Amino acid sequence: MPVHDLQFATFSGSNFIDLMPYQYGREICEPGHAFGPAQRRHYLFHYIISGRGTLLATDDDGEQRRFDLNAGEGFLIFPGQVNTYFADMEDPWEYVWVEFDGAVVKEAIRSTGLTTSSPIYRSDNPDLRDGMEREMRHLVTHREDSAFHLVAHTFLFLDYLKRSIVPKQLPTTNKLQDFYIREAINYIEQNYQNDISVEDIAEQTGLNRSYFGKVFKAVVNKSPQQYLIAYRMGKATELLKLTALSIGEVGKAVGYPNQLHFSRAFKTVYGVSPREWRKENTRPNTPAR
Repeated sequence: MPVHDLQFATFSGSNFIDLMPYQYGREICEPGHAFGPAQRRHYLFHYIISGRGTLLATDDDGEQRRFDLNAGEGFLIFPGQVNTYFADMEDPWEYVWVEFDGAVVKEAIRSTGLTTSSPIYRSDNPDLRDGMEREMRHLVTHREDSAFHLVAHTFLFLDYLKRSIVPKQLPTTNKLQDFYIREAINYIEQNYQNDISVEDIAEQTGLNRSYFGKVFKAVVNKSPQQYLIAYRMGKATELLKLTALSIGEVGKAVGYPNQLHFSRAFKTVYGVSPREWRKENTRPNTPAR
């Protein structure tokens, strides 16, 4: 086995809205080989084939977390998340990776339970786990195939990822609270593009605004207003990245008929204007590694 070996390719096909592979690769790392600190423009998943290594990544509160990983595990890096990862000095890892994004990805990732504070993939189903690895390797070894072929295998990779992962244990809540939160989130997801308020969301659940806010914050760890803004801005980044809509059109599509108000809200969340964010996130990709 060579001391260091890297295979890497970027996707050269058209823009696919639902699911888009951006790059994929496999690397046998030297002892201590590191990548980062860096921020990604898309979701980036690594699966560890052999060896060990460490991930350092910030969570949503900006706190850096450390994760020590072994063969058979994986880790997901989220768009905009600051991260560094490095191979073990004695048993450096070999991994395969896929960078991907698209309209179906955010919901798919949410269903896996992976988050910035809990980004580690583990599976107790060897068949499904091996199926996921097989699809990731397929992307690397068939990088000259057609765009449709590669996108199809990216869908298969994502399907295996969702089905193979060990379900995360969610905070326990009573069934009535679960119902209220589910109703609220469903309402937000179906109406975020409209002029809705926290009062509208609370009314949908049948609770008064004050009590609803307390229940929502206790379960979701965000206020209803914070969740609504975060959901709208997440949808806005998808549209900025994956469509040619103008900034004003993107704002209207996520519930901000006033472009200035949209730009201010976006900059509050991401630290840059929508125009700057789009420019940064449409630059040519560099190897993820």
